[in-house]
Amino acid sequence: MTKPIALSVPLLAFAASTGLFFWVALSYLPLTDWPSLPFDPRQMTIQQVILAYAVLPRAAVAVLAGAALGLAGALLQRLLRNPIADPSTLGVSSGAQLAIVTATLFFPSVLDGYRALVALLGAAAATAIVFLLGRRRDFEPVTMVVSGMLVGITCSALSAAMTLSQGEYLMSLVTWNGGSLSQQDWSTAGMLGIQLVLGLAAAILLARPLTLLGLGDTGARSLGISLTSMRIAIASLAVALSAGVAAAVGLVSFIGLAAPAFVRLLGIRTARGILLLSPLAGGLLLWLCDGLVQLLASSAGETFPTGSITALIGGPLLLWLLPQVRSAELPQPLATSFVRRASALRAILLLALLLLLAAAALVITRLPGGWMLLRGELFWELLPARWPRLVASAAAGGLLAIAGAILQRLTVNPMASPEVLGVSGGAGIGFAVAVSIFANPGSPELFLCAGSGAILVLLVVSLFANRRDLPPERLLLAGISISAFSSAILSALLAVGDQRSWLILAWLGGSAAATTPGTALFLAALIVAALIAGLASTRWLTILPLGTATSHALGMPLANVRALMVITAGLATAAASLLVGPLSFVGLMAPHIAERAGFERAAGRLLASGLIGAILMVVADLGARTVTFPYELPLGLFAAFAGAPYLIWTLGRR
Repeated sequence: MTKPIALSVPLLAFAASTGLFFWVALSYLPLTDWPSLPFDPRQMTIQQVILAYAVLPRAAVAVLAGAALGLAGALLQRLLRNPIADPSTLGVSSGAQLAIVTATLFFPSVLDGYRALVALLGAAAATAIVFLLGRRRDFEPVTMVVSGMLVGITCSALSAAMTLSQGEYLMSLVTWNGGSLSQQDWSTAGMLGIQLVLGLAAAILLARPLTLLGLGDTGARSLGISLTSMRIAIASLAVALSAGVAAAVGLVSFIGLAAPAFVRLLGIRTARGILLLSPLAGGLLLWLCDGLVQLLASSAGETFPTGSITALIGGPLLLWLLPQVRSAELPQPLATSFVRRASALRAILLLALLLLLAAAALVITRLPGGWMLLRGELFWELLPARWPRLVASAAAGGLLAIAGAILQRLTVNPMASPEVLGVSGGAGIGFAVAVSIFANPGSPELFLCAGSGAILVLLVVSLFANRRDLPPERLLLAGISISAFSSAILSALLAVGDQRSWLILAWLGGSAAATTPGTALFLAALIVAALIAGLASTRWLTILPLGTATSHALGMPLANVRALMVITAGLATAAASLLVGPLSFVGLMAPHIAERAGFERAAGRLLASGLIGAILMVVADLGARTVTFPYELPLGLFAAFAGAPYLIWTLGRR
């Protein structure tokens, strides 16, 4: 970018932010009627009080919170030499979110005066897990971000489950999770200002060590830098800044990612310059976004948390920055050897286990008096209500598992799954479109829209990866970027608070409680069709992991095959996601378990994955309706409790 253009961008952003601020402020009072300092509410009109204690503090909080996040992002990016590191992508903000939600629901008295400390403890715990995972591979950028995203997903799933279980706090927590900047006084602005000043002072002191860390571990160590102590100090500062913002205003995503990127775009390369200018860029960006949110609220009549809008820039920005990320090769590519083969007996045993668990799920129940087995007339009375949800849950798990097995073969990536590649998020956008354009959408409309969204996301990720010639491990980040963008759209719709919000909120958790016999039979028929399509494509699925050149040499119509696999995986994911929501990780776990059981050939892997996915979801459904009796946990989130930690463990091993 040329220097005149580079300088004009921040000037235009500042002019737009200032213009939006005065547009909002002047809508309350003309400039001549603004109250003078010091503010005394006893001598003000209602409009003057609103201006002095709501409009002005909100603008100050936007600038200060954005500046703190920009500084935190710059610190993390310099520390890890990673252009896509920030509190959102490393799980820091999600850890703070989980701690705040837990304290709000179960220990509300702790939040009085200790909110920042609670957020700090949660953020520190999440960051520690991410850094421990990254340390095994020398903090390699892709590993760090994927680990952070997965830790963040785990924390978000736990937060969502607890939020859904406490109806009296539901909408307030949804709004806080979206990052609302609404203010009632100057206390939040004062607290953020103190934190920012202290953070800037510490960052200036750490500028030289950060510069030396840019030389690499060997170079920094030879110049007398204690790598462990410096990493702990820098990471602690970034975590403290992020936790302070989360405690004050909720989750504001991707400002820490965008601010240093925009500073580098201006040609700034030194550590000191990036550290000093990133807070300015972050404050300006969040102030601009908040002005746009208020403009949208006044024109459309809908109020959105500012954080849900800033998240919209995260997905496209991650995709833009992705080619700049250095990465190491995956240490364990998808296995293509067929030395270990599982016998047909193992498949029969899996089928027998599925039937046994299904029978147990039908007869085991929990009542106020304790656990019991249904028998006799009571069993037959409850059977019509129980078998549809059981069949639907098993079919949904099988569909996700088959989609995951296909995607792992298609992308030659053992970490690929509908949830990780953003396919479930695309289905969520389709679901949101259906509930927005149809007055009372039924299963056909929901399935059509969700399927279109899932297929569209798969096509976007595949096309982006092919055009940029991305290796398989970066394909994960491309999918995560799309998923972040989808989540931002859903968060914005959730914050509206109308009927769509409740439908989307129910879908996010996933529930089989309202499943009808028709839905159950439809999902059962669909899994049979998906399995037949997959088994008919076993030759292609065997050749695909061998690479593009080999596939062409063997005469495989690669474009047509990929399109067919994308459609199959997309429709399977969409149908399953309508029942279990976007987060379950069955699509990741089941193929891995099948691989460990010895199912290496494509046909055996598909069949075993489908059976294992059905088993996992039957167990999840049983747990979701009994563990917290008399309340029922969301089905998809209950499965995610085991799925996300399993994924983190898998990543740690690899």
